[in-house]
Amino acid sequence: MRELSTGPGRVLVAVYAVFAVAATGRSLVQLGTDAGRAPLAYSLSLLAAVLYLVATTCLLRGGEVARRVALVTVLVEATGVLVVGTLSYLVSDWFPDKTVWSHYGQGYGFLPLVLPFLGLWWLWASRRSADAQTT
Repeated sequence: MRELSTGPGRVLVAVYAVFAVAATGRSLVQLGTDAGRAPLAYSLSLLAAVLYLVATTCLLRGGEVARRVALVTVLVEATGVLVVGTLSYLVSDWFPDKTVWSHYGQGYGFLPLVLPFLGLWWLWASRRSADAQTT
């Protein structure tokens, strides 16, 4: 099985790590300074930060269990950014400030929208590569 943190996985690990730090910092500042303004939005940003941290850890760790946890994490992340991105347009009162997933990650150059799909692609491609090597 191809290790998750090799080749393109290294770049993915780096991007996930940066997002983990950025989303954690931003959500903690928002929750700490004005939690009452948008508690749902800020809490969802903190959830995104935790998911980025778990994905980073799993991609670094590698192995079958880490691959499965990463898959679930990235699927939740993809669902989150799509749901929150849509809601931030439909119910803008819930998202008065920019958060990591609001407007599909517009404040982060739409990378939060692209990142989970890159993660899913890498999990699939690295699995396929491993399967091809064993046959």
